[in-house]
Order: sequence, then C-alpha cells, then structure tokens
Amino acid sequence: MMSYPPSSTHDVAVLIGRFQPFHNAHQILLRKALDAAPRVVVVLGSAFQARSPKNPFSWQERADMIRRAVSDADGARLLFVPMRDHFDEERWFAELRLAVDAALVAQGAAPASAANTVLVGHVKDATRDYLNGFDGWTLQAIDRVHTASAAAVQQALFSGEADASEALKRAVPAGTLAALQPWMTTPLHASLADEWEQLRQHDAAWSVAPYPVVLVTVDCVVKCGDQVLLIRRGHSPGKGLLAVPGGFLEVRETTLQSALRELEEETHLDLSPAELLACLATTEVFDRPDRSQRGRTITHGHFFDLGDRPPPAVRADDDAAAAEWTPVAALPGLEDQFLDDHFQMLDHFLGLLPRPAVEA
Repeated sequence: MMSYPPSSTHDVAVLIGRFQPFHNAHQILLRKALDAAPRVVVVLGSAFQARSPKNPFSWQERADMIRRAVSDADGARLLFVPMRDHFDEERWFAELRLAVDAALVAQGAAPASAANTVLVGHVKDATRDYLNGFDGWTLQAIDRVHTASAAAVQQALFSGEADASEALKRAVPAGTLAALQPWMTTPLHASLADEWEQLRQHDAAWSVAPYPVVLVTVDCVVKCGDQVLLIRRGHSPGKGLLAVPGGFLEVRETTLQSALRELEEETHLDLSPAELLACLATTEVFDRPDRSQRGRTITHGHFFDLGDRPPPAVRADDDAAAAEWTPVAALPGLEDQFLDDHFQMLDHFLGLLPRPAVEA
C-alpha cells in the first residue's frame, strides 16, 4: 500500500526539469513534491536530444540519478515521463499533460485533474514561464534555497579544474556523485569535455562585447520527393551529428541570400538559385532562447520543396563532413543524432511526429 504524506493536499505532484545532472537544488524541489502528494510525476525534458555538454545524460540515466536520491519507499511513488522539446509551446503543454495522464493511468491511478494536481517549481527567470502554462493545476513556487546550478555542475564535470571533485561533492547528492565518478573516466566524457572547452572559448571571445550577444543564422530544410537533404557536421559543436544545411548570416546579406549561399557552400546542391527560389515553400523563425549551445542564436528556417523530381546531386564541403539525401520516414528513428533543435525544425516543416488530438 502507498504511504501518503501526512500533509498532502493533492493526489499528484508534477516536477519538470532537464536535471542535467540531478543536483542539490533539484533534490530540494523533489522533496517538496514528495511532501505535496502521494504520487510524483517527474517530467524529464529534452529527453531525446543528442548528447552534448548541455545534455550529457540520457533520460534513463537521469531517472536513475533521481531514484538514487530517495528512499526505496519514496522511489516507489515516483513516475518518470520523458518529454521531447517542441518549437510550438502549446503543443508541448498539450503533449506533457497527455504524457502525465498516460503514466498515471498505466499505474492504475486517475488522470491528473485540475483539482488534484500541484506543479512544483522554482521561478527563476523568463525560461520558467512554462510553469504558468498549466491551467487548473496549482502552482507551488519554491524560493531558491541552494546555490547549485546546472552551469556550475557542468563546469565541474568538464573543466578539469583541480577542485572539480570537491565542487561536485558540494553540488550533487551522493547518488548522483556515485553515478558521475565512473562516467567521468569514459571516452564519451572526454569527447564532451573537449566540446565544452571549445564552447567556453567561444563565450570568452564574445565576453568583451558591450552588450549581450545575439547571433543570427539561417537553416535550410530541402525536401525532394520522400527524401530530405542532411549534412553530417565536420566541426564542433556537434561534430559528427546530423543537421540541416545552414550557417551564420553575413553582414551584407539578406537571410534568403545567406540560405542560398550556405546550401551551395555545404552541399553544392545541383540546382540554380532561380530554381531554388521557385521551390521556396515557407520560412519560419526559430528563436527559443536556449535552442543553441553557442548562446542566444536566432535562426531563420527556409523550407524548399523540390517536388517529385529525382534528387539533385550533392557534394559535402565547408563545415559539412557529409551531405546526403535521407528518407523522411527514417527521420524519427534518428532523433537523438541531431544537432540542437534541428530535429524539431524538421518536424515543424515536415510533420514527422503525431500531434495531440486536442490540436485538431
């Protein structure tokens, strides 16, 4: 029989986070959630992203860290829900609610009704606005009471500083530390540490700017019949990952001119600019503040639909180690191999994943 917290006033508590990795500030929130309700649904964000310094751990690894932080009795009260990121925020809200309900029903519990659900979270800045997006759920906002943060923990993980081990001991629960210590001896950790250092140098180079830096890029989704044009990145960040062709806007270009240039430089797509312009179906701005590891980066996505002609020849060059046509049907199975939000970009233009019925 489930042991109910004596002070609980709700049936379900929901805790949302990336937990990359699970640290002491997260543990305080988890304790509040366990005190608030007999069942706690832990939603693990960015669940299907490629591994990177920002997202080094799979959702299963993060769930294991969280289980290690609680007693067996409290662990039995936890339900874990992996949640992918979406460009469309309303879709994300709808899918999260459906996923929470499905997890509860699978455990023989009732869905999370407005009256019986409390959302536990720490309101820090605009990136936590999502906490106000669940109409009907009670929001229990918790003041920050621990200095641990994902950025500080990741610095300790990847920097190689002399006091990194002590910094981790101060910032994460014992169970998380036990999971991290062997992981930090693996080739994966070494690869991510190299990428973390390159990103740190990128940030340092821009630190002298008089204002916060906002970068502007372009990306190109090019569909031909039932295939889409992808590159394999040749350089960090995301070396070896899949991406759509694209790059940084140059000073004397429009975003469309930049898109055409990047397509030529990275793929040498065998179509004239006039032919490509005739195939431009739509554009979209992707501006989620944390969409790129390189800092605040706004990209202008261009969707070119070439119709049912045979796919034009391509040849990788510049930042691309490879360029190839990939079946659209294969993309969902490659989700965890894409740079940043490029899979979400493809899903937006190509409709790769089912939409919640509530959107219809």
